[in-house]
Amino acid sequence: MADKVNFEKLDGLVPVIVQDESTGAVLMQAFMNREALILTLETGLMHYWSRTRRRIWLKGESSKHYSLLRKAILDCDNDAILFKVRQIGPCCHTGKYSCFHKPIL
Repeated sequence: MADKVNFEKLDGLVPVIVQDESTGAVLMQAFMNREALILTLETGLMHYWSRTRRRIWLKGESSKHYSLLRKAILDCDNDAILFKVRQIGPCCHTGKYSCFHKPIL
């Protein structure tokens, strides 16, 4: 799958959306580089690229709130990925289940 993804549009990164496989809730949005995608596909654990720390990070590496990969779907332009996961514990670093918990409308 990594060879099908277009990493060129955002300087080696692709945006990813993470969704709970059972509820359909959107849990978070992040970025991946090729290495993070390969690690995710090989281990079944979600890995991302941190733009602030400039390194790959494993979701749950400190909190133990892992996201277990269940399905990966490319968008029509091959430049964004939807991941369906089984979430262990809250997904957001704030302790909320989803990172999307701040209504603006």
